[in-house]
Amino acid sequence: MILWLLGLLGSLQAEQQLLPGTCSFQRDTCSYTPDPELRGWRMDEEGHLITVDSAFLEEEEQAVLISPVLDHQDWSCVRLVYQITGQGSLGLHLRPDGDNFDYRLWTANTTSDSWLIASVDLQNRSTPYQILLEGRPERGSGNSVAIFEIHIVPGYCIECSFEEHHLCGYSNSWNPNVNWYVGGGLTMEDDQQEDDTATETRGHYMYVDAVYAKPFQEVAKLSSPMTTVPMEGCLTFYYQRHQERGNIFSLFTRDWLGHYQEVWRPALYTTAGWTVVSLDIKAPHPLEVVFEAAFSSARGGYVAIDDVSFSPEFCHTDTEPTFDPAIASCDFESGLCLYQQEAVESKVWNRVSVTPNMYRTGDHTTGSGCYLLANPRSSARPGYVGRLHGPFLPGNHKYCLRFYYLLYGLGKVDNGLVVYIYDENNVAQERVWSVSATSRGVWTEAVVTYMKPMVSKVVFVTICGNFWECGLIAIDDITVSLGDCHMSAASLPGQCNFESGLCGYIQDQKGDKADWLRIRGHTPTSFTGPRGDHTTGVGHFLYIEASAMRPGHTARLLTSQLRGSWRPQCLVFYYHMYGSGTGILSVWLRHGNEQQDALLWRRRSEQSVSWSRAMVDYQCRFRHQVIFEAIRGPTLRSDIAIDDIQFKQGPCEDPGDTAQYSGFSEYFNEIEK
Repeated sequence: MILWLLGLLGSLQAEQQLLPGTCSFQRDTCSYTPDPELRGWRMDEEGHLITVDSAFLEEEEQAVLISPVLDHQDWSCVRLVYQITGQGSLGLHLRPDGDNFDYRLWTANTTSDSWLIASVDLQNRSTPYQILLEGRPERGSGNSVAIFEIHIVPGYCIECSFEEHHLCGYSNSWNPNVNWYVGGGLTMEDDQQEDDTATETRGHYMYVDAVYAKPFQEVAKLSSPMTTVPMEGCLTFYYQRHQERGNIFSLFTRDWLGHYQEVWRPALYTTAGWTVVSLDIKAPHPLEVVFEAAFSSARGGYVAIDDVSFSPEFCHTDTEPTFDPAIASCDFESGLCLYQQEAVESKVWNRVSVTPNMYRTGDHTTGSGCYLLANPRSSARPGYVGRLHGPFLPGNHKYCLRFYYLLYGLGKVDNGLVVYIYDENNVAQERVWSVSATSRGVWTEAVVTYMKPMVSKVVFVTICGNFWECGLIAIDDITVSLGDCHMSAASLPGQCNFESGLCGYIQDQKGDKADWLRIRGHTPTSFTGPRGDHTTGVGHFLYIEASAMRPGHTARLLTSQLRGSWRPQCLVFYYHMYGSGTGILSVWLRHGNEQQDALLWRRRSEQSVSWSRAMVDYQCRFRHQVIFEAIRGPTLRSDIAIDDIQFKQGPCEDPGDTAQYSGFSEYFNEIEK
């Protein structure tokens, strides 16, 4: 949003504590340096700003500016004053010491004819780090990205005393008749107000009055910057309010999806002096707070606020203690977790582990672990209902439930699997999900968002009307978290599920005879390849199409250049090697100091009809690339697939993969290092 008071309030710049990494670019770049491989940032000849212009970019599509090493262990806030002219984007990334990847904290692509302000929270850290500013002006004349100043201040971005010229990124939603303005030593309705913290000199605050309000309701909104991280703690602010003929004052929160929730409204119409308000905020997703004042006439009075602060500790002792919704999560590897079945003559849900073959699939977690299976025909009896009860969770919270299910042999899918929300009296409150026509024999993800005012639990129900309708129903990898499922966080660096493309992975064009192909669904050749992706069951994955290759032909997929690290790294990915002629899948490490690539991991021949998990430890102190290499086997039934690649700081928790031997390969579980 446009920084609407930058020019007007330049004289209001107050003394504030600025941390290392702050820069106004007046004389130099304050030890900010361009990435040696991605030059392009240039100081303006007159100073006061640094820019990257498409006219000065050569082959690169971006320019990266790297801060000096910072060691801010307490919470701090980065405020950027920037401008994007024409088409382009600006991003802010965090580079932790010893990590191979940069973490994107914020990005913007809004074009403006004036300066904008962004506020980005930097959470507590125990290790040094750097921040990176990535400018991407699009090709063509007139496209540029400029930074006017970078301020790093202690505390949370949502906090503000309104003494700074940029007002901490707070913004007014412009209304022709009523707006929030900066006050300080002003007279409003013959009542002189002072900043609540003023001692020897008067400070500044924000106020809105009804002088120009029309005879219908007028609304003024003052919004904080959107936090870039979830917030949980105590929000405190001061306010004054005078209501002559009518005004409404409220505090709302607004999330990424635009959903408003009123969290506070004053009980008094008029306050004598400044009144402090403290209220608890529990937000599993980023949000902004909105101070809203509504007037119905020109004599509606005024509202003023000041000194917004935040503490990670709850301000009320009766606030419900924090809890972990993950108690309702379970992958069934070590039992039923906190899930329980109703007491019936024979248990409907059974925890099983199977050897995958062409007729059945292993579990979703690793391909060789455990999951829950209902309605096995060997013990199925018509006319029963099987219920699996989860643990109770507190009310008045929005929950995101995710799980995977798999269907076999159902005559009808109606009531095959249903999810209910029960209260603490075991009364069903709502049916929130039921299985619909879907791919059979493929693990498929289900996503449900629900919220109840009372203590509640999730119950999985399967109903068998008669023998001919009963089939096999499996569930696995149940996860429960706070918040709306649709408000998912951005993907972490080093992770790729191929739903939005190749994530920067590179096809090797030098010695390869084929490429990795991105596909959704099943591969075209029968009796080889997966039936669906590992991520959701109906998404995308990469594979080699053996019918388009000759025996011994290779396809290599390379990561972009990764930074070296003295710390061990863990590579986790899922692979699928099914087919009587399956070849070889290998993972190699390549870096410039070695003439030969180093083999990290390898599998030969058919492994499983299920997706299997691989976990690979490695360490490299130099810039490097990781290569996924597939070699086509002797027959057309040689499709090899990969999905859900993830790099994590190692070592791996459980190194090596755990695929089950399916009876086709003497090379099973061979690892060469």
